[in-house]
Amino acid sequence: MHHRIGRRAALASAALGLAGPLASPAIAQPGFPNRPIRMLVPWLPGGSSDTHLRVLSEIAGRKLGQPVIVENRPGASGTMGALAMSQEARADGHMVGQLPVTVFRLPALSRRSTFDPMADFSYVLHLTGYVFGVVVRADQPWQNWAEFVAYAKANPGKVTYGTPGVGSTLHITMERIAEQLGIDWLHVPFRGGADNIQAVLSGQTMVNTDSTGWAPLVEDGKLRLLVVWTEQRAKRFPDVPTLREVGIDIVADSPFGLGAPKGMDPGVKRVLHDAFKEALFDPKHVETLDRFDMPLRYMDSEAYAGFARRLFEEEGAIIRKIGLKMD
Repeated sequence: MHHRIGRRAALASAALGLAGPLASPAIAQPGFPNRPIRMLVPWLPGGSSDTHLRVLSEIAGRKLGQPVIVENRPGASGTMGALAMSQEARADGHMVGQLPVTVFRLPALSRRSTFDPMADFSYVLHLTGYVFGVVVRADQPWQNWAEFVAYAKANPGKVTYGTPGVGSTLHITMERIAEQLGIDWLHVPFRGGADNIQAVLSGQTMVNTDSTGWAPLVEDGKLRLLVVWTEQRAKRFPDVPTLREVGIDIVADSPFGLGAPKGMDPGVKRVLHDAFKEALFDPKHVETLDRFDMPLRYMDSEAYAGFARRLFEEEGAIIRKIGLKMD
């Protein structure tokens, strides 16, 4: 059995982020922005990330005076947007995109990494993270996490679980759980949250692990939530335990922010930061975050760049230690 891991997210508090403005003022190039800005979303339409980034983009576009147009770039566990940004020659501020945690993990997972997170991006601001959980169809016999674990242990190789992709936090955390509990289950990767949910509803998979796109189906009684991976219980599901509460010392919530191609003019970055920060705290966007149980975790450009470096070192060191590879 291959060694696999999960990760414990390390997050700066919103209060600290709010207290620290950018180190020095910067003036944008005249006329920026002078055309629509492309927002690269590395997931299929309809999931929690896509929905919240569309709302964020709409609000930021009004503040910038140019539309921010979402382009979906699904695949490779959420790293296709980062790949496109790393290959973009113009760092003029007209391309931004989500940097999910897999961006910092991929170079250690792959022998043929196509980008360097520390050299190939400009960091604009940090945004939020996720509430992840394990759900099953409501007609399955397991009423709680303990019953599900007992079944998985008694039926090695029979339990199938879906995630958004190989190397995602969902995949790695499920395999870390399996290693800790002595479980052998089968990973089924999907390109997006909608496909993942449909698979568990149709019986193609037995378990769905993902962010809270499943929440309405849990509330409607079609799916059952067994456990969440946050530090504290989810506000919307206060009766559902965390992994720590069921004896597994893991917190996984995949913090992320917005990046852009490397070499961006400091003044342009400041304009983008200020517009997206206003959009982040806009009541309409906060309402969207609340709908998906996503915490607001703002960091400015400097703080986010430092956090990204620590995250890159943390992810790389752990993966190299256990020798996990995707290729």
